[in-house]
Amino acid sequence: MPVHRPGAARARRLAVAGTLLASLSLLLATPSSAGTAPARGSAYMGIGVLAHDGRGSGTSHDLSAAQTEGVDVAKYQGNVDWPTLWNSGVRWAYTKATEGTYYTNPFFAQQYNGSYNVGMIRGAYHFATPDTTTGAAQANYFVDHGGGWSRDGKTLPGVLDIEWDPYGDACYGKSASAMVSWIGDFLNAYRARTGRDAVIYTATSWWTQCTGDYGGFGAVNPLWIARYAAAPGTLPAGWGVQTMWQYTSTGPTVGDHDRFNGALDRVQALANG
Repeated sequence: MPVHRPGAARARRLAVAGTLLASLSLLLATPSSAGTAPARGSAYMGIGVLAHDGRGSGTSHDLSAAQTEGVDVAKYQGNVDWPTLWNSGVRWAYTKATEGTYYTNPFFAQQYNGSYNVGMIRGAYHFATPDTTTGAAQANYFVDHGGGWSRDGKTLPGVLDIEWDPYGDACYGKSASAMVSWIGDFLNAYRARTGRDAVIYTATSWWTQCTGDYGGFGAVNPLWIARYAAAPGTLPAGWGVQTMWQYTSTGPTVGDHDRFNGALDRVQALANG
């Protein structure tokens, strides 16, 4: 008759439990090892530029025409040192206000009001998630949470940040025609609420891939092009020139630096509408 030792039975149970826990841990770890998506709400202007377009060669920028330095900021920059940026020559700024219909930037007040208080012309941007809700719903959410406009000479029109989906498929699971329709829905709703045509921030490669290089917005919506290189490069269809250019993610103080295509009076003209 076999002898069953209590200690041996307990050891077997612990071994089985350990195997199950190890298997569960492996399953939970697999997405991380494959590269998990960032948390919802953490996206920011240019989040996909380096991964998809890289950084171009050369460090000098074409200053043959007057350009005005600006910055864009989001939650990850926290409380921004606006006096330092002003003293370095930055004269305009955009702050992330919203994403989808589920996120507002907790640092928005310090960033949006702080830039204004040091004398900058400032505006707000919305990170689009076309796979979550309609363009109109997101435009209204944006306006309701800091994305509005007033003719005070210090407020720039809102920006639609439309670029690679950091949480999934690059084009948010939409066909080119469906993406164009979504963007149009957002732009129409924003104009209805504010009386202004929103700026479109994008990268040429994303625009080509996800809208089929649609050229129908260039006549009325200013372009903010993303390209970390010595020149803006080829622009999306419909635009002959960019209004703004995000040229680096490694600039002083906040990282993301931009150039407005014109002197300060042109920035003021865009603010005044």
